[in-house]
Formats: sequence, structure tokens, C-alpha cells
Amino acid sequence: MAAFHIPPALKHRKFVLLWLGLMISQAGSQMQIWALFWHISTLSSNPIAVSVIGAIRFVPVVLFSLLAGLVADRYNRRKIVFLTQIIATLVAIALGVLTMTHTITLWHIYALTAIQAAAIAFDLPARQSLIPSLLPPEDLPSAFSLQSIAFNMGSIVGPGLSGIIIAYYGQEYTYYLNAVSFIAVIVALILMGHVSQPAPQNAMSIKNSLGDIRAGIRFIRNQPIIISSMILDFIATFFSSANTLLPYVAHSVLHVDAIIYGWLAAAQSIGAVTAGVIISQLSDLRRQGTILLAAVGAFGLITILFGLSTWVDLTFLTLIGIGAADTVSTVIRNTVRQMQTPDAMRGRMTGINQIFFMGGPQLGEIEAGAVAQAFGVPFAIISGGVGTILGAWLIILRWPQLLKYDHQELQPAAAPAD
Repeated sequence: MAAFHIPPALKHRKFVLLWLGLMISQAGSQMQIWALFWHISTLSSNPIAVSVIGAIRFVPVVLFSLLAGLVADRYNRRKIVFLTQIIATLVAIALGVLTMTHTITLWHIYALTAIQAAAIAFDLPARQSLIPSLLPPEDLPSAFSLQSIAFNMGSIVGPGLSGIIIAYYGQEYTYYLNAVSFIAVIVALILMGHVSQPAPQNAMSIKNSLGDIRAGIRFIRNQPIIISSMILDFIATFFSSANTLLPYVAHSVLHVDAIIYGWLAAAQSIGAVTAGVIISQLSDLRRQGTILLAAVGAFGLITILFGLSTWVDLTFLTLIGIGAADTVSTVIRNTVRQMQTPDAMRGRMTGINQIFFMGGPQLGEIEAGAVAQAFGVPFAIISGGVGTILGAWLIILRWPQLLKYDHQELQPAAAPAD
């Protein structure tokens, strides 16, 4: 059995700084997200109340993603991330103050969520496009595996802490601790120093901006592997977005308290970290297309089992499996897209992709809540798993080249002429 080695991406100082900052920040963000779901479930007994969060987070994605991608290609990506982290910090503080003063309502939560979603819409294209500038191309798969680990390590610690802090200290402290966690990313960005990126070819104007956005759309449309993986993202996350229903599974199906709920919320990330560590050790992953679609299929099947479960232990294990399958597909998708996209186009590619991989979960939360309201929580989860499997099958029929995709195609594509 081969020994574990230090992932190659950790040999690059600037990436390490960002990676550590994101791991700490992600713990706070996940603590806030799951605490927010629990908070809403205490303010309203209707599952649709939690699912409205999905609609609120989706609107900024639709409104700003194309512009955010262009901004990431036009302006300093490091400074953009710095600004978005400050906005997220202020939102967390506002949630804490409103909760502590007992003046918070659903409308406060929805409004602050909208502000944070707008910041995230600009944060992600800048941050994802920044990573390939921090290390050489051959270390990019390792970097995205580690990024997944950072995300999911935070997602293990955060939800677990959310249940404990809510139970013993109060809801408002989950928001305050999240505000503190953003300092880690801000400090990392300061210590990182200058990061080079391509200078824009055209001056910033409405005409040039629209032309650059059209060029990004044209590039995506002409890349079948990229566009098919984006649509696969949307389908899988739309039909299997049952995360917001977990408080109601905890309340009504499993009959557990906030502490057990917190650990159930962390279960997906336990599976995700395990899968991420394994992938980070691999240097020659072949037949990525087959692995990607198999992972999505497994994601759907395990989601069905999650919906059928009435046992805490089985639910915990299914959530671990969901997290592992999701991480395998996420790492492959991110690596393929970034490697096939020229640096000057990466912000726009990520901005367009953001509509798919963030729009899917947000709209899926609405779908899951509406189905749960009409037919019950278990049916909503089970039908979502079935929809994921059928969606993956349709992708194979439409783009069979995705199933056959291999790492030999990992060559940056040329940007279209403006």
C-alpha cells in the first residue's frame, strides 16, 4: 500500500495561505448556514419557509453572475475577494445583533441573505480564477482536491459547532463566531501580496463589457465537455437539494435534538473530506468522464436511501456517502473546466458556471420545499434522487463524449477572438 505524501499544491506559499484562511472561514460559514436553517425552522413550522432561502440566494446569482465573471477578468481578483469577505462579515454581525435583541424576523433573515448572496456572486468567480495563478498547471488537480478538503473540513466543524452553540450559548453566537472567522481569509489575502493576472485587452465600457460577456458565452457554448458538465451540475443539484429539509427530517422523522442535528449536518462533509484526501494523492486519474457520471449516479442512489431512512445511524451513513460522491464529481468538474479555459477567460467561465452550480441548489431548495409541503419530506428527498439519476442518463444521451472523456484532453482551449 502506497504511503500518503504531502499534496504538491501545499508546496506553494500563496496557495497555502488562501487554503488555510478558507478552511477557517468555511467552518464559520457552514456553522451560520445550518444555524440559519434551524433558526428559520423555529420561526416557522412550514418547510417552504426554509426553502425560500433558495430563491433569495438564486436571484443575485442570475442578476450578477455574468457581470461578476467579467469583473474577475477585468479587475484585481485578490482585492475583489477581500471586499466580499468584509461584506459577509458585516452581514454576520447584523444577524447576531438582531437575534440578540430579539427583534429578528424572517424578513430580516431573507434581506441579509440576499446581501450576502450578492457578495458571494462576485466572490466565487474571483476566488476560483485566482487559484490557477497561485501554482503551476500540473498542481491544479491537487489544489482543487485540497480546496474541497478545506470546504468540507469547515463543513464538519461548522455544523457540529452550530448545534452545540445553539443549545448551550444561544443562536446569536453562531453568527458572531462566523464574523470572526472571515478574518482568517482577510489576513491571508494581505499576507499573500501581489498576484499577477492578464491585463484586459479592451477598455471598460458598456459596449466592450457586453462584447466580452458574449465572448465568454460563445466560448462555453463551443466547449461540449464544459457545457455538458455545467448542465449536469444543475440537474444533480436541482433534484438532490434536500439539505434545507434536514431540520424537518431531524424534527419529524428522526425526532432528535439540535446537537444530533448538528452532527447529521456535518455527515456529508465527513464523506467529502475522506474522498478529497484520497483524490489529492492521485497523480494520474484516468477516465474522468466515466468516474464523474458514476459519482453523480451514486449521489442519486444514496439520496434515495437517505429519503427512505428512519434510523439515525443509517441517515448518518447515507449523508456520508452523498458527501463522498459529490466531492468526486466536484473535483473532476473543477479541474477539467479550469484546465480547458485560458486564464483571461476564467472569470467569465466561472461566472457563467456559477449560474448552473449555484442556481441548481437554490432552485432545488424551492422545489424540495414545495414537494415536501405537498407530499411530505421523505417523498421530496426520494423523488429528488430519482430525478438526479434520470438527468445524468439524459446528459449521456445528449453528450456521449462526456462519458468517454479522459485526462489526455486536459489542454487549455484557445479563447475566441473578440
